[in-house]
Amino acid sequence: MWGSVVTSLLFWGFANEVTTVDEAKKYYPLFGLGANVALIFSGQYVRWVSRMRDTLAPGVDAWAVSLKYLMGAVVTSGGILLATYTWMLKNVVSKNEEADSGKKVTKKKRVKMGLKESIKYLLRSDYIKDLAMLVVSYGMCINLVEVSWKSKLKLAFPNPNDYSAFMGNFSSTMGTVTLFMMLIGRSIFQKFGWRTAATITPKMIGLTGLAFFALNIFSGSLGPVASALGTTPLMLAVFVGAAQNILSKSSKYSLFDPCKEMAYIPLDQESKTKGKAAIDVIGNPLGKSGGALIQQILIFAVGSLAAATPYLAVILGVIIFFWLRSADGLATRFEDAMQKET
Repeated sequence: MWGSVVTSLLFWGFANEVTTVDEAKKYYPLFGLGANVALIFSGQYVRWVSRMRDTLAPGVDAWAVSLKYLMGAVVTSGGILLATYTWMLKNVVSKNEEADSGKKVTKKKRVKMGLKESIKYLLRSDYIKDLAMLVVSYGMCINLVEVSWKSKLKLAFPNPNDYSAFMGNFSSTMGTVTLFMMLIGRSIFQKFGWRTAATITPKMIGLTGLAFFALNIFSGSLGPVASALGTTPLMLAVFVGAAQNILSKSSKYSLFDPCKEMAYIPLDQESKTKGKAAIDVIGNPLGKSGGALIQQILIFAVGSLAAATPYLAVILGVIIFFWLRSADGLATRFEDAMQKET
């Protein structure tokens, strides 16, 4: 919830206010570069903290020491963030306001919406409804696959230190891949347009997610293949699931998020404010909770997450289908809105 409200609603809301569509196509894929560079280093920092536990003297609370190092890094990063934001307010935003001081600006009254009003607003506009479908679909799909992957990950790495070290390398790899995807994302927008960029993430999640589920469903018959690769079916599923997670999230950060934020720009101020608040505050939690609810129902019905895997694969395919259909419909409406502006 904190990430949805602070990161999406505040940061992207500010970016949408000061960025045109043409600028967004160039710079939105690059906005996350700094975050993903940090992800590379933070992953290695977590790995270093995990390995440091092995050198502690007997009787020392290893987790308490690790927590101090991790929270120290969080506090330091937060201080740098606040200092940077303060500098921007004084040296960037204030100058823009001075430049616009001669222009007459009409302030619009902010409309507060409750949960019921937000849902009604989502259903009233086809444009906003398709945009919400993209957000909900992503949340559900990534939850369906990630929960199954992490259950395999815990089986493969029962030792907390090994698990933490693996996740540190995983974070660094994700940062590197996302950095690369953001660099090529700009070219994708310029050469192929919004429609193509918007369909890459669901296709990526669909293909890699179904491949991961297939490894779990047919793990019994994949023993010889895994042995030939020098591993086990469990580790094979873990690495394919890791690749799925990395590719899915890197395409999300580099393409899906910029596409989503660009779609708000042609809207009028009321639609932009209400639509974004409703989608970011309701759509994101709904997608994640919807995926969790589906898994809980299936586990209750069939007895375990492993037994529910075939059904999860089918549900994933259905969600991807509706996601692609909504993306195609939204692309048409987005292009029409852009033509009206020109």
